[in-house]
Amino acid sequence: MVKLNQAMKDMIAGELSYISTVDANGNPDVGPKISMRVLDDEHLIYNEMTGGQTQANINDNGKAIVAVANAKALKGFRFGGTAKLYTDGPYYEQAAKWAEGKFPVPKGAGVITIEKIWTLDPGPKAGKLFEE
Repeated sequence: MVKLNQAMKDMIAGELSYISTVDANGNPDVGPKISMRVLDDEHLIYNEMTGGQTQANINDNGKAIVAVANAKALKGFRFGGTAKLYTDGPYYEQAAKWAEGKFPVPKGAGVITIEKIWTLDPGPKAGKLFEE
């Protein structure tokens, strides 16, 4: 399994992330996730606040990619893996606590197990699997 490095963690903490999913018919969906954050070196977590298409797609097949970039620095990453939504238990409780005072109570906590990382930097490494 791949691991997040500090530069990736910092970017996730400081920039808006977008999650992309796909439905059972192969139709893509993408949306911003202002609550995206690092759970640990191998997982991301976010608060599912709308319970809409992203949630339906994850519940259907679990496929997800998260993209985050800093346009000024021309740096970015794409994290691909398997997502699961939790509506109770420790992940959900953590998401609800994180939202207190800032956001509505989440409909779920999305946890993404990172299986691949690609660079989004321009140039010869653009779109290639990340290698340190």
